[in-house]
Amino acid sequence: MKQVKQVKLGGLTVSAEGLGCMGMSSVYGRADWDESVATIHRALDLGITHIDTANAYGQGHNEVLVGRAVAGRRDDVTLATKVGMDFTTGRGKVVVNNTPNHIKAAADASLLRLGTDRIDLYYLHRVDPGVPLEESVGAMAELVAEGKVRHLGLSEVSGEQLRAAYAVHPIAAVQSEYSLWTRDPETVVAGVAGELGVGLVAYSPLGRGFLTGTVDAGALAADDGRRRLARFTAEAAAANQALADVVKEIAAARGVHAGQVALAWVVSRGERLGTPVVPIPGTKRVTWLEQNAAALDVELSAGDLTTLDALAAGVVGARY
Repeated sequence: MKQVKQVKLGGLTVSAEGLGCMGMSSVYGRADWDESVATIHRALDLGITHIDTANAYGQGHNEVLVGRAVAGRRDDVTLATKVGMDFTTGRGKVVVNNTPNHIKAAADASLLRLGTDRIDLYYLHRVDPGVPLEESVGAMAELVAEGKVRHLGLSEVSGEQLRAAYAVHPIAAVQSEYSLWTRDPETVVAGVAGELGVGLVAYSPLGRGFLTGTVDAGALAADDGRRRLARFTAEAAAANQALADVVKEIAAARGVHAGQVALAWVVSRGERLGTPVVPIPGTKRVTWLEQNAAALDVELSAGDLTTLDALAAGVVGARY
C-alpha cells in the first residue's frame, strides 16, 4: 500500500484525502457494486485510507458495500460513518432523529452492516432541533466508552454548536460542504474549529462534479439528484460555467486536470484557516479515483490561489 501524507483530525490520524462513498449507493444515478468495490480497493492501494459512508446512504446499502470492500483490510482503514438520519419510520421517508436510544441502536446496526467491531469516526449527520445537542453527543460519548466508537464528529454545524458539543466530549472533525464555490464553513465554523483543534472534512469538494469541467448539467440522468439543485438548472449552469473555465485554464497551464486543481485548493485552505482540511471527493469509478488521488501532488502558486479564491463571489444559485 502506498503511503500518502497523513494529517490529524483532533486525535485521529487520517490520509490527507479521503473517499466519499455516497454515490456508490444513492443520489448520483446508477452505480455498479463490483466497480464500486474495485474503486475502494484502488483507493486503499493508493494510500487513500479515510473511507466515508453513512447509514442513510442507500438506506444501509452503502455501509454493507463499504464493509465488504474493506473486509480483510480493516486495519488499513479509517472508517467514518454517520448517525441521525432515520429511514425506519416509513417507506421512502427519512427524518432526523438524534434521540439517545436511536443513536445507540443505529450504531449497533451500522457495526453489523460494516462487519466491524468499531467505528473510527462517528458523525452526527445533522442536528435535530427537537433534541438538545448535548444529549445526542452524550449518547455518542457512551459509545466511545463502550469501545464501539473511537472518535466523534459533527456534520453541518455552527461554531456555537461545535463549542457546545465539545464541552460534552472532544470532537475530532466537522464535516461540511466546502469547495471553490461553497465557502460557508469559513465564516460559520472554521474559527471555533481551529481554536479547539477540530479538523474540517470537506464533502463535495468538486462542487458535485461541476468544477471538474466534465459535467453536462443538461445531460444528467433522470434519477441524478443534481437535477434538483439550483446551481445545476440550465440558466445557472450556463452562468457557472465561467467558474469551471477558470479552473480548467489554471489546470491546463500546469498540465493537470481541473478537478485536481479544485482539490488542491481545498487542501491548501488548512494553512489559512488554522486547522487541517481533508477533502473526501466522491466517486464510483477507478479512473476518477486515481485522478483525485494525484491532486495531493499538485502545487498551486500564490497567483493561482488568489484567482481561485475570488471565484465564489460569482456563483449563481443557492447551495440547495
